[in-house]
Amino acid sequence: MAYLMIIDDDEDLASATSQTLRDAGHEVQIELDIKSATESLENRRPDLVILDVMFPEDSSGGFKMAWRIRSEYRIPVLMVTAVNAERALKLSTQDIDDVWLPVADFVEKPVAPDVLIDKVSRILKEGSSEPSGPK
Repeated sequence: MAYLMIIDDDEDLASATSQTLRDAGHEVQIELDIKSATESLENRRPDLVILDVMFPEDSSGGFKMAWRIRSEYRIPVLMVTAVNAERALKLSTQDIDDVWLPVADFVEKPVAPDVLIDKVSRILKEGSSEPSGPK
């Protein structure tokens, strides 16, 4: 099917997400930090990136990485995060735009496997790295 990259510092969650996507027929690469993800993106570009927001080295690293993936690599991003539960910040699909949150879609952790597969399938079907805009 598709080659997907998960960028998330939570190894257990990344592994579970990876297994769900592999079971759906996708090839999946896991990167646990921004630096290794950047190196992997240079070596092989995925069809879709599943990206967390917060990383130990940078609490807003996912936002910066989403912008970089969109502007430099033109790869669609599905942002998966628990930031709404952990911070006062409340992200939603209404925040998706080219500057603030340049992603194809957004979902909160924990995400049900069927919801994850549906969102990944929809983004891949659209075949565009352009954000889908407010919903």
